[in-house]
Amino acid sequence: MACTTILVGKNASYDGSTLIARNDDSGSGHYTPKKVTVVTPDLQPREYHSVISHVCIPLPEDSMTYTAVPNVLEGEGIWAACGVNEKNVGMTATETITSNVRVLGADPLVVYKKAEGDEPEQAGGIGEEDLVVLVLPYISSAREGVKRLGSLLEEYGTYEMNGIAFSDSQEIWWLETIGGHHWIAKRVPDDSYVVMPNQQGIDDFDLEDALGAQKDHMCPADMREFIDSNYLDLSLDGHFSARAAFGSHDDSDHVYNTPRAWYMLRYFNPHTARWDGPDADYRPDSNDLPWQMVPERKITPEDVKYILSSHFQGTPYDPYQTCGDPSMRGAFRAIGVNRTDFMGMVQIRPYLPGGCRSLVWIAFASNVFNVMVPLYTNVPAMPEYLTNTTGQVSTENFYWASRLIGALADASYKQCLIHIERYEQAVGAMAHRLVGQTDRDALQAPDGQVRSLLTQANDQMADCLKDETGKALANVLYERSNLMKNAYARSDA
Repeated sequence: MACTTILVGKNASYDGSTLIARNDDSGSGHYTPKKVTVVTPDLQPREYHSVISHVCIPLPEDSMTYTAVPNVLEGEGIWAACGVNEKNVGMTATETITSNVRVLGADPLVVYKKAEGDEPEQAGGIGEEDLVVLVLPYISSAREGVKRLGSLLEEYGTYEMNGIAFSDSQEIWWLETIGGHHWIAKRVPDDSYVVMPNQQGIDDFDLEDALGAQKDHMCPADMREFIDSNYLDLSLDGHFSARAAFGSHDDSDHVYNTPRAWYMLRYFNPHTARWDGPDADYRPDSNDLPWQMVPERKITPEDVKYILSSHFQGTPYDPYQTCGDPSMRGAFRAIGVNRTDFMGMVQIRPYLPGGCRSLVWIAFASNVFNVMVPLYTNVPAMPEYLTNTTGQVSTENFYWASRLIGALADASYKQCLIHIERYEQAVGAMAHRLVGQTDRDALQAPDGQVRSLLTQANDQMADCLKDETGKALANVLYERSNLMKNAYARSDA
């Protein structure tokens, strides 16, 4: 999947929360309907069967309840994508990343092979379809998530390169697959944020720590031997760079991947470096963009939504630009694209009790024209407006209503932008007001009533969201209708 990820350490966020967020984008020309669900232990399989790779994996008997954002249509498996479990551990999976031929030659991907002639079927490894279901219901911390997924990768392998985020109230970990069975993971510094386009991203990696104390780094026990025996370390000074060893260095990265990282870093650190002009420290095609930076100010959920909706505003590369060199418009792959299926942001708040600690913020369809809504995760079910997505287009659910708004507003960007801005403000203010009130109520409520209280808050959030979404759809439909080619000024009235 073509996606974009941002991770925000607790001391870099506005309220001390950990934030992990990702745009889940379909491949070019595809759109995948999604919904939000709660998976209880009775719905969790005891033996997992992958649709794509045909691998069969036994699962532990004891599983936790967790939220997920699965595919609606059958055919490619669950693709649970993003969620939070009852221990307030978050996971987003996955960011498709890149590698190079030396890595893939040393540790080939584990690809499914059909039975042919006398040759039996060969199961493949695990991939994006599978990871949340295999890991999230069984972990009590972000660090445990890395260890469980790492052991699964070593045993079963993978058929694709992926980056996966784990969070709890104190830590964020980022894991990247390396070839078929290897992986590395690094803890996001508490005072920093991380940006990830579809590219292997970790730069500095401390092998001594990863193979020893594992304070901030983890990897398989044979990683040093793997690197040395395959001549993967490209450093001249002995300072190991994971990006140089394991990543890609293709011309296509400079159009598809690095410009997105450049724009995100430029937004959060406008004065830290020179980002524009002939004397820029970093450019859209720079191979040495930092994996992590300390932001110039604390980061809010609205900042995360803005950057994951961005299309190079304020630069010559904005496809909606109406001035400047037209040949540069849309030169690079934007972050907010038409084929985003959903944006999921997990916020885990250390200052609240476990029962109301976690929120998952959800937005469907193209982020340029949608809104995000926070949902409490310690609930038995999610509101119907976010769960009743089907393959049939309908204004009765958030997914399809968001898709319709985006398609209409894009065609009349200048006329519709004001309606999108008002839509965002109305839903955003409503969301913060309801979350603030619900948090206060939950702190006063007996433990046995908290889940009911959070469920009611989610339902109220969804009711307000549906009302505001209906208004926004009516507004953009009106603007688009006025610009139809068969419009005529004279009327009979």
